[in-house]
Amino acid sequence: MLPYYSGRRQMLQVTACGFGALAANSLLAGSQSPAAADLAPTLHHPPRAKRIIFLFMQGGVSQVDSFDYKPLLADRDGEKLTFDDSRQLAKTGQATQHRLMRSPWKFRRYGESGRWASELFPNMAEHIDEMCMLHGMHTEGVAHGPATLFLHCGATNFIRPSFGSWALYGLGSENQNLPGFVSIAPSVGNGGARNYGSAFLPPQVQGTALGNANGGPLSIDSLTRAGLGDRDQSEQFALLQKLNQCQLQRRGPHDVELEAALESHELAWRMQGVAPEVLDFSTETAHTQNMYGLNNPKTKRYGERCLLARRLCEAGVRFIQVNYGDNSANPAWDQHSNLPKHADHAQAVDQPIAALMQDLKQRGLLEDTIIWWGSEFGRTPYAQNNGTGRDHNPRGFTVWLAGGGFQPGRSHGATDEFGFQGVEGRVHMHDLHATLLHQLGLDHKRLTFEHAGRNFRLTDVHGRVVQDVLS
Repeated sequence: MLPYYSGRRQMLQVTACGFGALAANSLLAGSQSPAAADLAPTLHHPPRAKRIIFLFMQGGVSQVDSFDYKPLLADRDGEKLTFDDSRQLAKTGQATQHRLMRSPWKFRRYGESGRWASELFPNMAEHIDEMCMLHGMHTEGVAHGPATLFLHCGATNFIRPSFGSWALYGLGSENQNLPGFVSIAPSVGNGGARNYGSAFLPPQVQGTALGNANGGPLSIDSLTRAGLGDRDQSEQFALLQKLNQCQLQRRGPHDVELEAALESHELAWRMQGVAPEVLDFSTETAHTQNMYGLNNPKTKRYGERCLLARRLCEAGVRFIQVNYGDNSANPAWDQHSNLPKHADHAQAVDQPIAALMQDLKQRGLLEDTIIWWGSEFGRTPYAQNNGTGRDHNPRGFTVWLAGGGFQPGRSHGATDEFGFQGVEGRVHMHDLHATLLHQLGLDHKRLTFEHAGRNFRLTDVHGRVVQDVLS
């Protein structure tokens, strides 16, 4: 089992109430926090990446309308065929006939690799030679809630730690003055906080939510006390820390929830000198702001999230999730009866994501940063209820990865001739999790935590590293 760092607890047992004043003095002096020495990475093998930026497209992007070109859909548009439909099987117990529906968007080849992409994502497609496409993805859960939880936590219904929490638990933080795991504008639905929660892992590794899915400023409230100068705030902080540590001593050094609250308090104190600068876009050039689409109302919201992701990446945050979705019952890309709505969502994210890729590359950050783009599942190649939209499809969809030691310009796996289910190079979500951890220097079989009498891991008893996509 990979052990959690225990040095801070041992220090608390020895120093008790005197720790608060010492902590305040060291923090004000700009030195590392007392726990900094305990947060060095514990790696199983040499890593290819230091961090991950996960671009979560909530609701299910249609693979056959984006990066999985199926010309036979156009040739046989309108024909009715029998598909092994999971949702219909659950309702009727038998397979159902559905009408094939062609993509309303044109496809063409891009880059030196000559790979296909639709006109939904013209800016992202310009970087297609940097992408490693996984076309044979499949997952668990046919509804948004279970599938979203499985994407983030490796389980459809049990309370399990999220991917970001596992990564932070295994690697520690690169910056003691910022959270190691940030979820930008998460949704409250389909698992909500469980998608960035730590479950039974130490509370210190849970994600920090920044903003919300329905918009609003990407800011952190109450970092400072209005009307108090630096000296007054430092004295107040030292007193609070004394009281907190006395309380911890009375409760015992193994009160992990209280200890996590105290560490959160210390982190908030340290963030005062760092977070405002990271969240301030005014220091970015006009060119950079325009590149991310901050001057366009249609791209501004997601552009700000992507630009913040780059700034957090530079600051050493380990796992950054950039959510595109909302808090409605039918999230974002969930077009059951209005497939053309995909175009509005694509317009909102296409330019910002392309800008993020370009920005990371030109700053030399793409080499050791993984960009992970994808949804909880894909969509069917046929019209739902013979209408104008597509249903959920966990059997075959596309995810792409870039940077961090993944082969650029690689297409791995394939769906059938209509794009319904993976038939070659199939990659399960457990396999994707195992592969991403591998690139961070972590063995998914050895990254475990003992809870309730057994060892748990992100991939449960499954998962394999997809070596074919690694450079």
